[in-house]
Amino acid sequence: MALPNSEFKNTKNLMNRETVSQRIKRRLQLNEIFKYIFLAGLFFALVVLSTLIYDIVSKGAGWVNLDFLRNFPSRRPEQAGLYPALIGSLWLMLLIVPMVFVIGVGAAIYLEEYAPKNRMTSFIEVNISNLAGVPSIVFGLLGLTIFVRVMELGNSIMAGALTLGLMSLPIVIVASQEALRAVKMELRHASLALGASKWQTTFNVVLPSALPGIITGIILAVSRAIGETAPLIMVGAATFISTTPSNIFSDFTALPIQIYNWTSRPQAEFQNLAAAGIIVLMTMLIAMNSVAIYIRNKYTNRH
Repeated sequence: MALPNSEFKNTKNLMNRETVSQRIKRRLQLNEIFKYIFLAGLFFALVVLSTLIYDIVSKGAGWVNLDFLRNFPSRRPEQAGLYPALIGSLWLMLLIVPMVFVIGVGAAIYLEEYAPKNRMTSFIEVNISNLAGVPSIVFGLLGLTIFVRVMELGNSIMAGALTLGLMSLPIVIVASQEALRAVKMELRHASLALGASKWQTTFNVVLPSALPGIITGIILAVSRAIGETAPLIMVGAATFISTTPSNIFSDFTALPIQIYNWTSRPQAEFQNLAAAGIIVLMTMLIAMNSVAIYIRNKYTNRH
């Protein structure tokens, strides 16, 4: 069957060495242009980040000391500290981690190991992934409605932990599903072939193998939650408090709230205190992310 004239001409052009050479040259030029555009964008972002870090460190480094970490907030900048906010953030972490581990990992195990693969399961997984990108202020409004008003928890540390835990759950579920999915099917088949039940296989074989990825996802989710300000403002975290939480129903504040309070003051000294608080918060976040990276690299090399 003879080719039409138009198709024959196109085929002839494709076989023309000069035409092919020009197209390759044009694509290489476009590749170079976009490479430099992306490098410029990366360089711009690094310059902005470096400028912000330099500004924060230059203003706040001189204020970070033991007195700053163990003093209570004060109207006098030289006597002010963030001890209640630091303790409040630690309380939040202690409440959030077990919550997201039990609920998040449990949901991931069910969806990955037990739930039937149908449209309903796919719909649930898609919506969980979408929830991971929802702005934090939306979770703050949800926490204000459900935990503060309906459940009448008030402006307690439990309401704040439930709100931040709810915000962290989609990230933990998605990360846990990916970790479970990465476990080889041969391990499951070998366990089942030896007479183990489905639950025994999941609990004794699959979960230990996926645990490094699960822990990494939990640490990253909690580190994001600890740095959030909007949800805590919505549930009524105190901007000024002179006591530390005594139980899960106590009033509380957290590092982002204390930093927000200091930045709203007009005095330059309080701006420096806010910069010092940012340094402490960044140190906590970097430490948590470093632990996550260490766990991932350690178990990746082992396996």
